[in-house]
Amino acid sequence: MPGLYSLLKPLVFRLDPEKAHNLTLSTLDLAYKTGLIRAPVHRTDNGIEVMGLRFPAVVGLAAGLDKNGDHIDGLAALGFGFIEVGTVTPRPQPGNPKPRLFRIPQAEAIINRMGFNNLGVDYLVERVKQSEFKGIIGINIGKNFDTPIEKAVDDYLIGLQKVYAHASYVTVNISSPNTANLRELQHKDQLGGLLSALKQEQQRLQTQHDKSVPLVLKIAPDLDDTGLTIIAETLLAYGIEAVIATNTTLSREGVEGLPHGDEQGGLSGAPLTKHSTEVVKKLYRILGDKVPIIAAGGILSAEDAQAKLDAGAKLVQVYSGLIYRGPQLVRDIIESCHIG
Repeated sequence: MPGLYSLLKPLVFRLDPEKAHNLTLSTLDLAYKTGLIRAPVHRTDNGIEVMGLRFPAVVGLAAGLDKNGDHIDGLAALGFGFIEVGTVTPRPQPGNPKPRLFRIPQAEAIINRMGFNNLGVDYLVERVKQSEFKGIIGINIGKNFDTPIEKAVDDYLIGLQKVYAHASYVTVNISSPNTANLRELQHKDQLGGLLSALKQEQQRLQTQHDKSVPLVLKIAPDLDDTGLTIIAETLLAYGIEAVIATNTTLSREGVEGLPHGDEQGGLSGAPLTKHSTEVVKKLYRILGDKVPIIAAGGILSAEDAQAKLDAGAKLVQVYSGLIYRGPQLVRDIIESCHIG
């Protein structure tokens, strides 16, 4: 599969990015169903325990690539130690108008303004239930675009209630730049109210299902040091089990003057590498090992992943790197990276 990807990549990159995305995932599904690829058996000595869960490998798939949980088995066969699906909202929604996904190959970057396009939480739950994958699966939840920000907590509670029984962990996405006002939830007062409500519901659901499902917060890379400190202190105060650093950035550093470099949306890929690693370092200085950090953003090589781990992360996630480097990236990280 890795060699095949390198052959097909020039052809795929000639297609519209969103069409190419869907075609690639459909091809991956077919390869899995016909036995061309099979889920690997991870070495048990390479695993790590985080959030009370045993991850067989440090590299996972970031949310956004499989929003509806349609491709879990095929993606798991690429060797990921864990899969995160979503972002999913309580009600289906189409997302932002097309075009909304742009490659910037010269910078190994992607800009997206998808806007939480998904088929709704009920659809995703059914897909998770139907998948053959028995490993660690995170489900990433968000709010509907037309839910007022002051009622956002209601959407997150609905999402948590519906996915709880089917998730290994649940990620609370308050950092996408493509849903109006969403990042306001990162502010101290609103964040405290949201996390307080979610922790209370988590405790109720734990009793109801006799199952402990960790809560994870996904944050933006565009926070200043004060904002990062507030978030770190809030994570500690409410006992959130982990943090994902980071989502996409609104910065255009590294893509200035390039075709599509001025498109609206969140920037991911190589231009985010250094900055997201700095965010991990700053968070780790405050959190230490009290709240595990899952690093995402600009991981295009095993060296990039190792830098995140050296900065204090316990796990890493890839998305844009997978688009540019293919499945070999997953294998390289598993074979080369180590904690501590």
